[in-house]
Amino acid sequence: MPDQPVDDNALLAQECALDARAYLTTVTEVASGVAPDSAIPYCLLALAQIQLTGARLGAIADVVPEQRFETDPGPDVELDPLRAGIAQLFEGLDDYADVVDPVMSAELTSGSLSNDLTVIAGALTHGLAHYDAGRSDEALWWWQFSYLSDWGERAAMAIRVLQSLLAHLRLDADEDVVAEAEFDALNR
Repeated sequence: MPDQPVDDNALLAQECALDARAYLTTVTEVASGVAPDSAIPYCLLALAQIQLTGARLGAIADVVPEQRFETDPGPDVELDPLRAGIAQLFEGLDDYADVVDPVMSAELTSGSLSNDLTVIAGALTHGLAHYDAGRSDEALWWWQFSYLSDWGERAAMAIRVLQSLLAHLRLDADEDVVAEAEFDALNR
């Protein structure tokens, strides 16, 4: 049996669907509060992985589905419980300062980790509905369009905020505690 030609878009759609499901699993687990001490690094890892997926989508030519209209993927998934769980987990850390458009304007606005993570989940879920219905080109189109128009920026900002939080947690230690730990480490 001769080798079948590989449909690059079908393969990319399959990989994007796997990455989308992994992201959704991670943020759902984080929102449930099962491992609050690991929430920041887990979200950071999930966002970095989905940003890689988005970068792949941004690097390819525009995906144009056969139909010039989007097939209704069905009812939207209810994401308010996800948003509420993340907001509760990140209480006191959820809101941050943001720049509206770093290229066109230095205007400041505010952002929210719980909103960012949920917006990304919504876009990925929407694409998965197309993918699961057998419309892989439409899923790719949606993921690419929504990455470039919305969730790519939200993911980039959330990564920056989470990395900053992680750095503060790890590096903003009491100087006396750090000096004592260094002394102990050097004198073993």
